[in-house]
Parts: sequence; C-alpha cells; structure tokens
Amino acid sequence: MNALAGGGTFVTLPALIALGLPSNIANATSNFALLPGACSSAWVYRHELRPLGGVSVWALTFITFVGGLAGGILLVITPTHVFDVLVPWLLLFAFLVMLFGLRASQWLHSRVTIGPRTLVVAQVLLGVYGGYFGGGVGLIMTAVYGLLAAVSARDMLAPRTLMLAMANLAAGVIFLWFDMVDWRTCLPMLTGAVLGGWIGAHVGKKLPPTIVRLWTLLVTAITTAVFFARAYG
Repeated sequence: MNALAGGGTFVTLPALIALGLPSNIANATSNFALLPGACSSAWVYRHELRPLGGVSVWALTFITFVGGLAGGILLVITPTHVFDVLVPWLLLFAFLVMLFGLRASQWLHSRVTIGPRTLVVAQVLLGVYGGYFGGGVGLIMTAVYGLLAAVSARDMLAPRTLMLAMANLAAGVIFLWFDMVDWRTCLPMLTGAVLGGWIGAHVGKKLPPTIVRLWTLLVTAITTAVFFARAYG
C-alpha cells in the first residue's frame, strides 16, 4: 500500500494489534518496520532535493527530525488506554485527508498565498504527527506542500520522501531507546515491507490509478470503522 498510494499503517497497525500487542507498542513496531523502506526511497531521490517554498530542504529536515523525536516521546508517555481511545480519531483524520486532502489543498491554493514561516510551523506539526502516529502523513504532506509551497506533485516527491524518512527515523530512535519495538513481529513485517515496496512499485505501473485509490480508501475506511467499534462498541 505504501508503494502504491500510501496508508500502509492502516494494515500494519491492526495486524500487530490482532497478534496481541498493546496499541502503543504496535504503533511503535509498525513505525520501525516501515522505516527501511522510507529511508531507501529517500536515498533514491537524494539528487532531486531542492529548497521548498523558499526554505532550505536541510532546515526542513532538521525541523522534521526534531518534531519526530517529540512525537516519539509523546507516544512513549501516552498510556495504552488513552492511545486506544485516540487511535480511531487519528485514523479518521488520516482517512479524511486521503479522501479530501489534495482537493482541499488545490481549492485553498487558488485562493490563499502563505509564506515560508507558515511552512516551517506546518513542518514542525507534521514531524510531531509523523513521529507520534504517522498514518496518512505522506498524503498530508502532499496537501500541505501544494498549499504552502506551490510545488507540483512530482517536484515535492523527493523532499516529501526525505521528510517521511526523517520523522520515522527520529521516532525509531526513541522507540529503540525505550524498548517499544516488538522484534518477534517487527522482523517479518520489516522483510515484507521491503519486498512489498519493490513489488508494489512494479505492480503500480500496471494498475489504473483509480483502482489503487479505491482499494486504499476501502481498506482505510474499514480499518477506521473497526477501531471505532473496538474503542467505543
């Protein structure tokens, strides 16, 4: 899913919880399992990095890393029962961004002009969110960069991929330090993420974009509904 359209957290998180992990440990393990794929993708795009909206890409990288550290620490200090209540709302937010985010960004961008300072503030929040939960954060970045930096989807691919990797990497450092990664489930999922990223990239070239989008939205909608039933049913 990450290779095709994003939203891989909607599969990895419930799978880990179904295997018996507490939700906060499952989220940390999911983050770490998806980290190698994010870093390898960022390395591939390293020669295409350019300033974004008048802000140096390295400044944005530092901001994202610090935000990711903060997000990771927030997850560490969040009690499991509180995170259980928060997860459905985080999933719903990510789902709505996947459904309406790009369209809303295009609509706002045609009416609003926002400067570099707002982009920096937004990047801090994106880093924190990416480190804390991360579901749909790539699509949120796509919407934010389109609105605040006025760049095309193709031009934002390299910086967005790097920011995703930095948020994941920072959170991964925190999760390792506080022993929140369940290696028994992480290692098989990590292997699957690497293989899935390679296979998905090739499959994605042959599938119609509409099919990919509808499948991703269907999975995210079902997952969100299940977590609401689990938390409030």
